[in-house]
Amino acid sequence: MTSVDPRIETRGSVPAALDATRRWRAFALLAVAYFMTAVDMLIVNVALPTIGGELRFAEADLQWVVTAYAVAFGGFLLLGGRSADLLGRRRMFMAGLAVFSAASLGCALATSGTFLIVMRGIQGVGAAAVLPAALSIVMSMFPEGTERNKALGIWGAVGASGATFGVLAGGALTRYGGWPDIFYLNVAVGGAALLLTRRVVPESRLVASRRRYDFLGAVTVTGALVLAVYAISRAPAAGWTAARTLGELAAAMALLAVFVVVEARVAAPLLPLRLLRLKTLAGSNAVGFLLGAGFYGYIFIATLYMQQVLGYSAMTTGLAWLTVGLTGVALAAPAQVLVTRTSIKLVMAAGMALTGSGILWAARAPVHGNFWADLAGPFLLTGAVTWGFIPVSIGALVGVTERDAGVASGLIDSSQQLGGAIGIAVASTVTATHSRSLLGHGRSAADALTGGFHQALWVCGLIALTAVPVALLIRRSDTTAAAPGTPADSATRKGERSCAN
Repeated sequence: MTSVDPRIETRGSVPAALDATRRWRAFALLAVAYFMTAVDMLIVNVALPTIGGELRFAEADLQWVVTAYAVAFGGFLLLGGRSADLLGRRRMFMAGLAVFSAASLGCALATSGTFLIVMRGIQGVGAAAVLPAALSIVMSMFPEGTERNKALGIWGAVGASGATFGVLAGGALTRYGGWPDIFYLNVAVGGAALLLTRRVVPESRLVASRRRYDFLGAVTVTGALVLAVYAISRAPAAGWTAARTLGELAAAMALLAVFVVVEARVAAPLLPLRLLRLKTLAGSNAVGFLLGAGFYGYIFIATLYMQQVLGYSAMTTGLAWLTVGLTGVALAAPAQVLVTRTSIKLVMAAGMALTGSGILWAARAPVHGNFWADLAGPFLLTGAVTWGFIPVSIGALVGVTERDAGVASGLIDSSQQLGGAIGIAVASTVTATHSRSLLGHGRSAADALTGGFHQALWVCGLIALTAVPVALLIRRSDTTAAAPGTPADSATRKGERSCAN
């Protein structure tokens, strides 16, 4: 993995080179690609029973249709972000689209569970190249301030609605076509985006007088992230205190420690640790992690409740989640305005408070629940998650210079994806443990399952509410992400003053 020394200039900084129409046209294409990767995180959830039946999956292995994507996606995001900085953001975006689309075709044609899981992992690798490259191109196209906040506001709404619309799309495609159509849709959208990218999206890359190689940093951080997500994802089945789980987590922590030591000593690090001195960036990543853990765990558990307890079909479940997605889209524009006129942390805290409260409200849904009486209210309230996604996306890039755009984008994406993987794993463990306990005390299967879901939703809601004080503690940094005395130094300070209070 290559990196660059501080004597660096940027090529492809496009606000001056592109007029507003061309910028927004490029942004639309990038947002479609982002939506596609966000949708794929949970689009297969409602189709899992069908996939399991047709491919004869073992029940314990079925979760890997979801988690294989999360493992590869979360594990390779940071590497994908820095690769975009160095090799060309449009180039990496196109390469990621090609891998993602080809792997989607492989998923659609899968005739065995093992092959489908492998293809889902490759899908995740492609998404890990697409997402940070796309976000860093957005950052380079829009100057910091109102226009960038508007773009990132839309970007955050896309991310917030992607998961919920993914469940809807999965339900509709499974009901009216078949589960392979979920992946054929990716092939069509990804192929069209790939054909248009060179004409619509500008190239943006870094040009250095000298390149240096941080192979050890690349290997250790990617290994640590992949191993951590893998261990957490399989912990519900293997046991959180099992020797193998503890050993994998310990190995991941050891690799991460080696990575930090390496990055502190090499001349051209893969992840410049000076970025973490930006308190707005660090705080936004912390909130992003908690947001991913609480919200993705909530979607996973509430989907199971609707299908396994209420008996909803895949299509009905998807339509129910449309409530969350439409609310999120409606709240996106006010969120962008409030971030610009007030502060990142206040909007972030409000969004996480509303989201956490909605999840806890959903934990009251009974065995014989009704959508309008028991779920519609919580779903409308959790649509406010847009007010979490938008300020997190903006805050994670405050004060970041263009040379670090890709790695900063990969960092916030990694935080959310890792949070999501942990949240789903923890929620699954809580559900299974509490349900077994209730069954042992003579409760019916439906009562026990609902009780397990209630406990898991309480955990997800409390995780989301934990993000509120974290958001309120975010304050303007007194340090910079750039080396003191460089032109980026003053730009960093200006960005933090304008966006973090």
